Formats: sequence, structure tokens, C-alpha cells
Amino acid sequence: MFTFLLTEPIHPAGVQVLEAEGVVRLARGTDEATLFAEMLDVDGVVLRAVGRMTRAVMAGAPRLRVIGRHGVGVDNIDLDAATALGIQVVNTPHAVTEGVVEHTVALLLDVSKRLTYADRRARAGDWDVRYRISGRELRGRTLGVIGFGRIGRRVAAACHAGFGMRIVYSDVVAAPDLERDLGARQVPLEELLHTAEYITVHVPLVPETRHLIDERALRAMRPDAILVNCSRGPVVDEAALYRALSEGWIAAAGIDVFEQEPTPKDNPLFGLDNIVVTPHTATATEEALVEMALVARDVVRVLKGERPEYPVNNIP
Repeated sequence: MFTFLLTEPIHPAGVQVLEAEGVVRLARGTDEATLFAEMLDVDGVVLRAVGRMTRAVMAGAPRLRVIGRHGVGVDNIDLDAATALGIQVVNTPHAVTEGVVEHTVALLLDVSKRLTYADRRARAGDWDVRYRISGRELRGRTLGVIGFGRIGRRVAAACHAGFGMRIVYSDVVAAPDLERDLGARQVPLEELLHTAEYITVHVPLVPETRHLIDERALRAMRPDAILVNCSRGPVVDEAALYRALSEGWIAAAGIDVFEQEPTPKDNPLFGLDNIVVTPHTATATEEALVEMALVARDVVRVLKGERPEYPVNNIP
């Protein structure tokens, strides 16, 4: 019988997989000290967005053999330490794609049409807001996609097919198939920032992408540009974004992720009318939550000595 630790609740579909093989326990907290204390008898962990698997936490877990990342990003796991300690890390790379794609498009539409702002004003009895605001259409405009992986490509395809948007993208890897099918163009980041009317970010959080969208990048954007971030919060410098939105460097933004999560309720961004925010819920669909929870299958595979389907690091 194995012992499993959940850092946060997961869908029952994943819990059932784990319970068939052992005991499942929910951590009492996600700070480093609490996780360290919780891990002494744990064979496998399922980790969501809150909490970190640091070297100290993993080194203090003598039985730990596998960490299942409920999602894609592994920036809250010290991969070098995990590999050195012989701990397999697995994730769910396909589970979140559609949820994030749809959330990205929803934010593009919401911000463009000023739906959330109009909703707030209508609820406050301000019907005349309809005479003071106007949205704009996505049709025929240029979408700049920073990070042209699985999600970025699907966003580009959806926006091109649905709204006839022109696509430019910035990535280290070319996508000749989508250049052919969508008329997409690979351009340097600077050119994308200068030319795109809509910019959506889909990069992992690594040292090279931390504050990729900083003051310099925001000042390089068009004054009518709309920025959407459904990747990782620290990819965008929030202090610079606040200045960009409040001083008119760019037109608006839609943000699902924050530098600090949970973000404080007095986050200055919340006081602005030209931003729509959601609390890291792009992946919160019934389908995605089930698929992410089923990382439990790979957790069990590793503990049984089988090869995982989605390994992140290489463990002999």
C-alpha cells in the first residue's frame, strides 16, 4: 500500500485511482515547513499550482519516488533537485489545451467588447454607459502569439478561422505547416510587439521568460494593443503593466495569472477599468480538471515500476 499526498483537492476521478492503490491524504498547508512535515511517509505527491516542491522538501521525504504535476507548468518543482534525488516528475501536457485556448479567446472578446465593464455599469443602473463606450471587432486584425507551442498554435488557428485574424508569432521554432495553412508569419519579438493589435502570451516560466513582458516590451506595443496572459504570472511585470494601463501605453489587458497567487485583494490592477482579470481559472473546466487529476495514473505507474506516459525528467 502506498501513501499519497495531495497539496490541494483534485477531481474525484484522480482520487479514485490513488485510493485503489493506497491511502490518500490532503496536506494541511502548502508552505514549505508544512509540506516538509507532511512528506515523511509519502510515496507520491500530486501537486497543483499552489505550493512548491523545493530541494529541502524533497530531500526530507525518504520514501518519495514520484511527483505528479496537476497541469503542465513545472516551475514550482525544483527539477534539478528531483532528478538528483531520483524522483520522477510527471505532468499532463494535453489536459489543459482546450480550456486555455477557449479562455484566451474569451478574454480577447471580453476585453474587445468591454463586456465585463458594461456588465458592472448596467448592474449599477448606468444604462447610459452604452453611449459612452464602444467595443471593437477582432475581424481582420493582427494577433501576435508569443510562444507558438501546442496552446499558442490552437489559439492562432481558432482566431484565424473564427475571425479572419492575421497571425504573426514569435518562437524559437518555426511552424511551416501553420504558415502555409493560416498564412502565419514568424517574426522577431520586437516586430510582433510593434505591429500586433492583440498580443497573447503562451510561454513556460523559465529564467529567460521571467518579466519577458516588461516596461520596455509594453512601451514597444501599439497604444491600441490589447494584451492577454494565460501562461504564468511572472512572465508579465505587473508593476509595469499597471503603469502601461493607467498611463495609456496600451489599450487594455486580460489576465488570468499573477506574479503572486493568490494575488492580494488590493492589487492595484483591480482598480482599473481597462483590464479583465480571472483567478487562474483558464484550466478550470470539467474536462480539464478530470484529465489533470488523472496524472494519478502516471503516479501509480511509477510506483509500480512501470514507465510513465508523460515523464518530465529522465530517471533511469
